[in-house]
Amino acid sequence: MRTFVALDLGPEIREQIQEFAEKVRPLAPAARWVSAESLHVTLKFIGEKPDAMVKKIETALASIHCEVFQIRFSGAGFFPTPRAARVFWVGIEADENLSRLAKVVDDSLSELGIEKEVRAFSPHLTLARASGGSGAPGWRKGDNSNRQFAKLQDFLGKIPAPDFGTMTAREFFLYRSQLSSKGSQYTKIARFELNSATN
Repeated sequence: MRTFVALDLGPEIREQIQEFAEKVRPLAPAARWVSAESLHVTLKFIGEKPDAMVKKIETALASIHCEVFQIRFSGAGFFPTPRAARVFWVGIEADENLSRLAKVVDDSLSELGIEKEVRAFSPHLTLARASGGSGAPGWRKGDNSNRQFAKLQDFLGKIPAPDFGTMTAREFFLYRSQLSSKGSQYTKIARFELNSATN
């Protein structure tokens, strides 16, 4: 089973981002756009694991204690660089509890033998990927100047940075990812609550 750990979006945030994506999609028609219902904030990509291991992953995630936090979705940009853009993303702002949650998830799963992340956690929301390329954010050998997002970049340079609102993250999920002819299909298979902040 192919799995990952992520935050879901509140319905108002998802709707705002969907409206924005529908407006700018014609500016990059060759890109592969993420469907609104598939939007999520990845905390940890796990990959293909047997069902027995997935049960152990659920148990490990259920023992995590992190506080709820505010998360704001604003701004937009491109990975790895605007000139060699492969990924179009929406920016994320949150306090240290978001990166702490990602670290605790990573640490907990490493105890099961799941490889730890080598890159620093860089929270973002992927809206589109250049056709024919990897969706990984880091620079890769062979990355060249890419004009698929040129019109979109021109447009973004002429408008204020988009702001899609703020939500309270109260839970995170273990997702299953299934590849299909329509792209990846994501299904929540377990839910984990964050702790209410104590005064």
